Order: sequence, then structure tokens, then C-alpha cells
Amino acid sequence: MSLNRQLAMFSAESARPSAYDLAGLLIGPGQVTRMGGTARVSVVVDAAWRVHALAAEFTARGLETSWEPAAVDGHFGVRTAYTGMLAPLAEAWTRGSGKRPPAGFALDGARLRLWFAAAGSVDPEGDGAVLRLGANDEHCAATGLRAFTALACMAELGRGPVLRIAGRRRVTRLRELVGERPAMAPLGAWPGDQPLVSETGLEADSAEQAGSRPVRTVRTSRMRPVAAGQLDTGQVLPAVPPDPAHGEVPPGEVAGQTPPGEPEAGQGLPDLPDQAGTTGPVRTGNDLTGP
Repeated sequence: MSLNRQLAMFSAESARPSAYDLAGLLIGPGQVTRMGGTARVSVVVDAAWRVHALAAEFTARGLETSWEPAAVDGHFGVRTAYTGMLAPLAEAWTRGSGKRPPAGFALDGARLRLWFAAAGSVDPEGDGAVLRLGANDEHCAATGLRAFTALACMAELGRGPVLRIAGRRRVTRLRELVGERPAMAPLGAWPGDQPLVSETGLEADSAEQAGSRPVRTVRTSRMRPVAAGQLDTGQVLPAVPPDPAHGEVPPGEVAGQTPPGEPEAGQGLPDLPDQAGTTGPVRTGNDLTGP
């Protein structure tokens, strides 16, 4: 079987989303907490777009999402609600009071996508990538490296601890596994965003060529996390209201007037920049069936 066919079989789009996919967060910096016959998964991320990306992934699996600012400035804690859907995952990953990878742990595209959405980054030149593990999860490093190498390509363990992927071809394989860039992720944050390089070493799309072609800009709706005080309500990422700066005034309101109940500018998380391809409102897990 060719490598391309193998990658297609294990890519993020090849299987139905499942709650077990959150094992990709646990091999990274994620944590699991049990309560009775339920459990939840949580992770601290370093950018607001990761909150949106993980919320979309959780919702696709029927899991409710909440977030709150983390102790480190510019970081956010993202977590699922307690649910019985995650209880088997917690049982497999819990050893005593800490998490331990289960025997035979393996990665696939969906798990790798969640890992990268939470803690992955790409070098500016596009010829390398990093997957971060938890700061105190050195015991997960060897298992993560073995699972990643078996699925994708060679990688090396680095300080952090991190998995470091070097080489443009390996980053391309990573991109085929994790799938399309999340709608709210900025350009350059996802594998495959960087310009392709031809065999002669020249960029396929130079800045001069890009400037000579017209670009169509599409304004779409934006999402933002709910207020931090609503952590246990199950509300997630309502759509941002129309922007008065662009002449978008909701029905029944006057231009320039702040709608009742809306926070003033500067409160809570800053809105993410407009990006083409963003999705509409994210639903709670009650709107979806489980895996």
C-alpha cells in the first residue's frame, strides 16, 4: 500500500469524530479529571484561536465546552463538561493520582489534529514543526514519540518536552494527517500555510506574483468565548454581533449605540481578526448526538 493511501486512511477526515479522540490532548499537555461516573478533559492554551478551534472539535463530538483566563497572561484554560462519554477515556489514562498513557497507545489523524490545535506550532519558514507536551509529562514523551513516528514520520524529542519535526516533506505529511486549518487559526499557524518551494528552490508563489493577481476578500462572522462567569452553563462561543464599523447594525438598534447587555470594548477576550472561512455559531453538546 502506498504512503499516500496510508495517510488518507489515518487522516483527521477519514473517521467519524469520537470522544476517544481527546486522547490526543492527553498525550500532549491535556489533563483528565474524574468525578463519580463522569470525567472531563482540560488543557491550557496560549492563544485565543485555539479556544475556538478546540470548542469546534469538542462540539463535533457532542461535548460541551467552557473556558477561562489562565494564570499565565495571554493563556486560556479550555475544558469539557463532566460527562459519562469521557469516563472510559479517563479510566484508561489514570494511574493513581496522575495520567499515564495506556499500553498500546496509538495516534491517528483526529487525535493528532486535537494535539496540534492545542499545542502545535510551525516554524516561520514552514520547514519544521513542534508538538508540545505537558511541562511535567516527561513520562509521556517516549510513548508520544513512538506513536507519532509510527503514524507520520520521524521526529525528535526536545526540551520542554516537545516533539520536533524537521524538514518540509515531514511537515507536509503532518498537514495531510491533521487536515484543513481551523477557521479561526491565523495564517501561518497550521502546517501547509507556508508557500510551497519547487525543486529549483524557488517559491511557487512569490510576493510579486501574488501582488499581480486580484484577491477577493470575504467578510464573515466571528466567534468569541462566552464570559468567564458562565463556565458551568454549557454555553459556548456565541456568534459575534454585526460590526457597526462596517455599517452592520442589528435590526431595532441605532448605529453607534451599544446594545443592552453587551460588554464595552476592552472587556473579556479581544475579538479575533476577521478571517475568511469562519464558521457560524457553535452549538452545545445537547444539540448533537454522541459518537
